[in-house]
Amino acid sequence: MIVDVVMPKMGESINEGTILEWRKEVGEKINLDEILLEIGTDKVDSEIPSSAAGTVIEILAEPNDVKEVGQVIARIDTGSSGGEVRNEPSSINEDPLEKKVKISAPEPRLDSQSESQKNALPERKVFYTPVVMKIAAENKVPFSEIEQIEGTGRSGRVTKKDILLYLEKKDHEVPAIKHPDMKVAIPVTGRSEEMHHMRKMISKHMMESLNTSAHVYVMTEVDMTSVVDFVKKKQDDFKEREGYALTYTPFIIESVIKSLKDYPEMNSSISGSTVDYHRDINIGLAVAIENGLMVPSIPNCEEKNFLGICRSVNDVAKRTRDGSVNSDELSGTTFTITNFGVFGVSMGTPIINQPNVGILGVGAIKKQPVVIEDSAGDSIAIRSMMILTLGFDHRLIDGAGGSKFLESVRKYIESMELSDIL
Repeated sequence: MIVDVVMPKMGESINEGTILEWRKEVGEKINLDEILLEIGTDKVDSEIPSSAAGTVIEILAEPNDVKEVGQVIARIDTGSSGGEVRNEPSSINEDPLEKKVKISAPEPRLDSQSESQKNALPERKVFYTPVVMKIAAENKVPFSEIEQIEGTGRSGRVTKKDILLYLEKKDHEVPAIKHPDMKVAIPVTGRSEEMHHMRKMISKHMMESLNTSAHVYVMTEVDMTSVVDFVKKKQDDFKEREGYALTYTPFIIESVIKSLKDYPEMNSSISGSTVDYHRDINIGLAVAIENGLMVPSIPNCEEKNFLGICRSVNDVAKRTRDGSVNSDELSGTTFTITNFGVFGVSMGTPIINQPNVGILGVGAIKKQPVVIEDSAGDSIAIRSMMILTLGFDHRLIDGAGGSKFLESVRKYIESMELSDIL
């Protein structure tokens, strides 16, 4: 029986995928649920297991080819007896001498990293798939050893086969000792390599945004002293109760939500000559990951209290970094916040996340001398200050509207009633 493998649907908003790497070649045998290929979308890269056991007889797509969902990308011969095939409806056009079945590869499972894995493996400078990292964690392979594994995958990527072979050899070999004083030759002529799939997608989206929206920026300084003092005071109790750190992001989101209610045009999108004003407030939160950036959505923020926002921010950021966020969570934003301040940067001009009409850039909080005006006269005090940058689409929002919205965010932050917020 011949089985047609088609491009799987990776999420509700995903209509196509890019072939990144084939793990099997024509003529090779494959088992049920064995990894057949790796595909990438504008949301996530995933390893695709085979839905049938047999022999790969045809590969119909090359690496970097873009295929629509449902297109045939490979064929597997399960043998005359039918072999092992996942239960899927067969095609109505059946040859009496050869039965063909069209099946979609199953949607990949994105497994979260265990706590022990996170403790054992530091932040990565090279991308490793969740499958590889899971195997490494289960076998207590330190990150320094993973870096020494020679990958046979695309762009030198370590595959499941590579790490399993490494573990097999490790049981029979004594590892070489690397002396700390050993010098490694550094190439001086530079190098060239294929851009990572995620970077290609980011590049495409950024250029599309610049070619679509008329970007305009306004900035303002925000006095964060009250918030900073509150976080310091409540941090220990909050972490003990919730299990994670209290950050400044929820305070900013809370103020943005209130401002979006006051200025609904900022919570909209443009479709041709039509403006869609969204009822729900779905905040997109930019999260830096290996090889790029993801913007998961926190839906229905208008229905959440402050503690609910804290929990949502922690949950979505954690799952995005460990690769367990699903593709549907990476769409549907109505307004986006990006915090480059965590890297010590004071200000920036972020590009609008389409189809949003606004994005808020959050700078680092730094102590500065500030002139304080009161009835007794002017004085200078040391305050914790932060710069907010609002990027907005001038096709819909003028300078006055953008400035009013940003000032609204500032006022809500500085006047926030903190005594009963938690």
